[in-house]
Amino acid sequence: MLCTSDSNLEPNEVPRNYGKLFYTVLAAIFLGGCTASEGQKGWGDDVKWPDGDRLAKAARKALLDPQTYIPAAGALVFTIDNWDHKVSHWATERTPVFGSQKGAEDASDYLLYPIIGETVITALATPSGDSNEQWSAGKAKGLGVEGAAFGVTALSTSVLKDTTGRERPDRSNNQSFPSGHASGAFAGATLSNRNLDSIDMSDGLRTTLQVGNITMASGVAWARVEGNKHFPSDVLAGAALGHFLTAFIHDAFMNLPEDGSVDMEVVPFDHGVAVCFSIRY
Repeated sequence: MLCTSDSNLEPNEVPRNYGKLFYTVLAAIFLGGCTASEGQKGWGDDVKWPDGDRLAKAARKALLDPQTYIPAAGALVFTIDNWDHKVSHWATERTPVFGSQKGAEDASDYLLYPIIGETVITALATPSGDSNEQWSAGKAKGLGVEGAAFGVTALSTSVLKDTTGRERPDRSNNQSFPSGHASGAFAGATLSNRNLDSIDMSDGLRTTLQVGNITMASGVAWARVEGNKHFPSDVLAGAALGHFLTAFIHDAFMNLPEDGSVDMEVVPFDHGVAVCFSIRY
């Protein structure tokens, strides 16, 4: 629960103030420098159409990412024993985080806008070449990829809404599944976190910002439940969709160097599968 000692502070002022703080931190990062070191490839310089192997690798990595399969599995779990409706009813009656359905509905926008804005700010803050021409070309290509990732996510969400035709909890229309707010929020969080990986900063600050992005995106998703606009499975499916599509498109087309993260790969055999973990350093 979000709490404050100031009785005059409205519930939806919390996400507003959090967004302002995040923009301040990001502005400091942006002003810290946006050009690549001499002789190094910049962000966006190597954008190109991927071959089949790179597409398959990016798809497998995005699919096996916990940020894809955990919310996807959660959406399935909520179909058991009518949990979707039970949790939705509890959340809209209690509104434990945002204080009211109206406050939750407003907060879903107040938290979403900074995430989308951060995607652009972090993209511009990545190092992209020594000269103005190189910088501009790298940014144009990189922003094109990330814009396409957003577009594909929005289009896929819209198609699924029309296909499934699920009625919203408030019965306002049949556009409940999946949540567009959740898919957009997690798309922005994923791209922002990818961009932060390319910016020179301390590991502690990077981790703090990346966790903050996921927290804000989760806040957007939960606000849609408290606001009586979506069931839990709607926002979980939206989160999985937003992360998968943007991670896949970004990693396939940006052609950036691999980071030092841990990867998991499932390798099939005749009588089973092997799960392999790799660490790049």
